Amino acid sequence: MSQGHSTVDEVEEKCILVGVITQSITEEQAIEYIDELEFLAETAGAITKKRFFQKLPMINSKTFVGSGKLDEIRMYINANDIETAIFDDELSPSQLRNIERILEIKVLDRNILILDIFASRARTSNAKTQVELAQLQYFLPRLTRLWTHLDREKGGIGMRSGAGETQIEVDRRLVQDKIALLKKKLKAIDKQKAVQRGNRGQLVRVALVGYTNVGKSTVMNMLSKSKVFAENKLFATLDTTVRKVVIENLPFLLADTVGFIRKLPHQLVDSFKSTLDEVREADMLVHILDISHPNFEDHYNVVCETLAEIDKTDKPTMVVFNKIDAYKYIQKDADDLTPMEPENYSLEDLKKTWMAKLDGTECVFISATNKDNIEEFKSALYKEVKIIFQERYPYHNFLY
Repeated sequence: MSQGHSTVDEVEEKCILVGVITQSITEEQAIEYIDELEFLAETAGAITKKRFFQKLPMINSKTFVGSGKLDEIRMYINANDIETAIFDDELSPSQLRNIERILEIKVLDRNILILDIFASRARTSNAKTQVELAQLQYFLPRLTRLWTHLDREKGGIGMRSGAGETQIEVDRRLVQDKIALLKKKLKAIDKQKAVQRGNRGQLVRVALVGYTNVGKSTVMNMLSKSKVFAENKLFATLDTTVRKVVIENLPFLLADTVGFIRKLPHQLVDSFKSTLDEVREADMLVHILDISHPNFEDHYNVVCETLAEIDKTDKPTMVVFNKIDAYKYIQKDADDLTPMEPENYSLEDLKKTWMAKLDGTECVFISATNKDNIEEFKSALYKEVKIIFQERYPYHNFLY
């Protein structure tokens, strides 16, 4: 696989996925996490051949899973020409070393997989700089393991560089110097971005937030009539896009931000500061949820927790349930006494539950792709933006 963006001519790497079921992770959760890991692997350009799970009291500090399970994995790898093993948690430097010695193939963890996707998706100098910084911060404590085999010419998942380099420096001091240089560069970018934000005038600023792949860019395109890149893959958008939107003669700025995900590497949260500043400095957030996803409630909680980490202020937030066109309602039989699952509620039922009042505002149910209920969405957004505008410019009330 090449260093840059994947092409249709490239051969997908064959990989296996490894997860654990512990006292803090149920079997249902572990399966959900591996589902997401497989989507990440697919986004990065790999095809999953098999999943491995092990029930453990706690994660093995030396090899993540037990020695017996690792032997089972090794036999499957040898029999099926597997190229990559991906573990659904961050692996310590010693775990990586031990696992690679036993499996004798490329071993990645969830963090480096996400970093790799970010590297392949980075388009602008800003995004590339942020990704390269996050990669180097991740690799720094793992130098002793990585530099024995991390030859850029091998390419493939986990080997791409945000800056397109052919080889990362093997000397720890050089890497630390590079990290310092990138941080300095990002500080300059932050200052430039701050000036740009200041030059936008005093328009109300709204930021779209949400779990990755919930349709934020599609909502952005629909509201602003622009052409922000959007596709059904994770992290399609890395760079923040800001557009001026006008609803009923009321202008405001709308920002599309990078999607959140479980266990987002802290290196990315740190390095993407300038991108996340759009969230910090927004007057209002529009939280997009994919109602067709069976675990949208968990996604809602993950985003809220991440927002609490990056922005301590309490902003007005409007919740929008997207993809109602893909929502599947399964009606239960009258004599079925099993507990109700999310799919057993119709959309009309859901609109009457606690979800219709998330974050203290009326929730809106839409399909950005099919443009269903868009006028209702615009009307609700207009009301919220108008409140902020009137508080800021009370003497302009008569205009709107």
